[in-house]
Amino acid sequence: MAFARNQWYVAAYGSEVGHSLLARTVLGEPLVLYRTGAGKAVALADRCVHRRFPLSESRLDGDTIVCGYHGFTYDPSGACVFVPGQQRIPRTARVVSCPVVEQDSFIWVWIGDLDRADPAAIPRAPWLADPRYAVVRGMAPLNARYSLLVDNLLDLSHETYLHGGYIGTPEVANTPITTEVDEDRAIVYVSRHMDDAECPPFYARSTGIQGRITRWQDIEYHPPCLYLLHSRIAPQGVYPPAEGEDSEAFHAEIVYAITPSTEHTTYDFWAVARDFAIDDESVSEYLHHSNHTVVMQDVTALNILEQVLVTEPDRYQELSINIDTGGLAARRLLARMVGSGTVGAAR
Repeated sequence: MAFARNQWYVAAYGSEVGHSLLARTVLGEPLVLYRTGAGKAVALADRCVHRRFPLSESRLDGDTIVCGYHGFTYDPSGACVFVPGQQRIPRTARVVSCPVVEQDSFIWVWIGDLDRADPAAIPRAPWLADPRYAVVRGMAPLNARYSLLVDNLLDLSHETYLHGGYIGTPEVANTPITTEVDEDRAIVYVSRHMDDAECPPFYARSTGIQGRITRWQDIEYHPPCLYLLHSRIAPQGVYPPAEGEDSEAFHAEIVYAITPSTEHTTYDFWAVARDFAIDDESVSEYLHHSNHTVVMQDVTALNILEQVLVTEPDRYQELSINIDTGGLAARRLLARMVGSGTVGAAR
């Protein structure tokens, strides 16, 4: 499987990275993450240059990593600063240090040519670090290829069948979508506006709305990594005003960072930010539990699908319909990214 390199990917939440060693594999590249004493996040290749021992299985000494096998010691730039038994440090004794940006509660790492890393190219999810929103979050590893999660999130009709009792209602599958693609900025937009819909438990219990609702789902997918679902929930018939704030509606910003780990594994970072009941811990607990359940339903289904696909013949022909237009557009943009950058195959 070819990956889109020369791109930014989420390797962790900022809260996961401290003054200890965290192992993550991104695009088949083993990484070790930690923070320096000054609080700066660092991402190094997770293999000692001497005998390939994982640095994540080693120890920190101040801001340096001491390899747990033979003691080679690396500073945050990846340079080896100590070799046991000799004063001369070989010129090639260094590991790759990936560019890191901490933004909107995520740790983004650049996988590719170091001189092409541009932090301004990282898409934003500002709600995750905005005090006007309450946020619940988590991460679920998948034993499934990255493309399956992209397809899953760009076709929300599966909510009706896979997530009934949580976020799925009949209207999600039955309401047509509109799809637009910004070719220049490489963004896929998929919208589904339900004017008269059942209120699923996920929103009924968190907002207190009784009865039917107007429910809007507006997706932005910024390949390769960031997915945003702008969810608007209001009593049935309540629409945004022509001017001013949309104060009669409830808004949830659903964020997924979709990071390929290996050819057949994926990191699913998820978060729900809301602009209502932000001080109500019981609502946070309910939304965390419910969204975690929904994510794990996806994980179970996609893990099953992965096992099916690995047995399929190479020339198996998919059948696609109208609800697949967003996913197909995403595939095309991702293929373009793979073709325009340095292609890295999973190891």
